Amino acid sequence: MKYVITEGVARWQLATGNTFLEGVFHKGGPIVIWAFLPYLLLFTFFVGGAQMSACGVALVALFPFFENPDNGKAVFGIASSAVGVAMVLIGGYRLFEQVMRVCIGVMFVTVVLTAVLLWPGTGVVLKGLLVPTIPDFSGLGLTWTVALIGGIGGTVTMLCYGYWMREEGRTDPCELRVCRVDLGAGYFMTALFGIAMVIIGSTIEIEGQGTTLLVGLADRLEGPLGPWGRWLFLIGAFGAVFSSLLGVWQSVPYIFADCWGLVRERHERGAQVTVDTSAWPYRGYLLLIATVPMVGLFRGFQDVQRLYTVTGALFLPFVTLALLLLNGRTDWVGENLKNSPWGLAALLVVLLFFSSLAVRTML
Repeated sequence: MKYVITEGVARWQLATGNTFLEGVFHKGGPIVIWAFLPYLLLFTFFVGGAQMSACGVALVALFPFFENPDNGKAVFGIASSAVGVAMVLIGGYRLFEQVMRVCIGVMFVTVVLTAVLLWPGTGVVLKGLLVPTIPDFSGLGLTWTVALIGGIGGTVTMLCYGYWMREEGRTDPCELRVCRVDLGAGYFMTALFGIAMVIIGSTIEIEGQGTTLLVGLADRLEGPLGPWGRWLFLIGAFGAVFSSLLGVWQSVPYIFADCWGLVRERHERGAQVTVDTSAWPYRGYLLLIATVPMVGLFRGFQDVQRLYTVTGALFLPFVTLALLLLNGRTDWVGENLKNSPWGLAALLVVLLFFSSLAVRTML
């Protein structure tokens, strides 16, 4: 479903030359941006706190130097944020791309290998995939399911694919096939990683939360896999969370800078909408996302994660509805890039799915 949304964002941009936000601004009016900005600020606060908290937890598990794990989480979380800011400011998109390759490679190989070593049986895995169950569906079970859907594969950050396309110089509609291969490979690996994490979590019985949970899980893995298995899992976990932090630090400021440019375009006739990563809207928002959410380091790890992922998941129905409208008109995107019958059906399924989850969660 997230492939369908991100492919729609890419298709709109290749057809028109405009980002998704520029499209909804020009077709829906400035009220769309003014309604989106408060949500973006709220999302930024939750996602920033969640990313720093996750990195802090992973590093405390790797390097247990602190008597109080919560203090260690805060110190390591702040340090991870600072390193992420430095990488984005110094190396820009190209360094980000290279570091992400390494982090994602380490994350994928180590976590999938751990899941293979703990393999509970093909029948059990197939049953979990094809006949899924949600414990406590009417309570926290549903909330955590929405959080899982929101957390894996991106939410608001899916809009950033358009800015990465610009960084790569992809502007020709003929390059849609390359984008589809990109997204297909990316989401396939994301799915395998998510399944691997579920296998690991369901194979080892452990109680706790935050650092306690991660350390406990790693300790339990040491039994069947040996000491190297413990480190294998922890290194993979850190690769996952730091790549996520770096991705958010590099990409979300694009969104604010784009919004700022659109507002400026509205008030200064003739001003051209550009996202300049060396200008203050991008860099200022980067510093904001890397500092203000630090207060989330002093809240419970689970609370921060749930707030961020559920908040992100509630955004998806609005993006899907906008793509149905933007990519549904031939005079806007052309006959070749208009929603096909299959694409239209897929977007409608996504809209119904996430809308029903949003309503159930709010109720």
